Amino acid sequence: MSTLTQWAPAVLALVLVASPGIWRFSRNTITIAHEGGHALVALLTGRRLEGIKLNADTSGVTVSRGRPTGLAVVLMYVAGYVTPSLLGLGAAALVTAEQVRPLLWATVVLLAGMLIMIRNLFGVLSVVLTGAVMFAVSWYATAEWQAAFALFVAWFLLLGGVRPVGELQSRRLRGRAPHSDADQLARITRVPGLLWVLLFAVVTIGALLLGGRMLLPL
Repeated sequence: MSTLTQWAPAVLALVLVASPGIWRFSRNTITIAHEGGHALVALLTGRRLEGIKLNADTSGVTVSRGRPTGLAVVLMYVAGYVTPSLLGLGAAALVTAEQVRPLLWATVVLLAGMLIMIRNLFGVLSVVLTGAVMFAVSWYATAEWQAAFALFVAWFLLLGGVRPVGELQSRRLRGRAPHSDADQLARITRVPGLLWVLLFAVVTIGALLLGGRMLLPL
């Protein structure tokens, strides 16, 4: 891999996350991962998943039925903010192992599964577009460009997983997130919402450091 294709994905990912104007649009991809995390954990813990909505303002909601308290619902709420970073860490591991095409195809399969549960037009368009890009790269791009794109995906998920946690706490301080995942967890567990935000921060920053350490030697 050339120096350009080695470093350009990381720089591009950083620009998409750090630039306020661009982040308003690129954040939708992180929201897909966020809501997908809620949905997957809901299914794995035996809750009944009823649907997912992805909104144009980059917010989203996953509706499931089950007990309003207990370990299952706690895990479901925790999953949202940490899923993009954990997916980025997994992507970094696959890229390091030179399993680029399996990474791309696994992403397409996960998006296809998520599409079944989307309940609004914007959400459908977001998931279909993201899946189409993944499919096109896996099917038409050369091996070098596939590797560069996989690097970008890993970096974007790792970097993009951190920023929403800071945004969450900023909204909480201004009283604009009374129903956030952290506050829902606080009501269920009686553990302060700030501690849940700190947990999200530890996981997302830890994943970035670990994933970055895996990817930088490449």
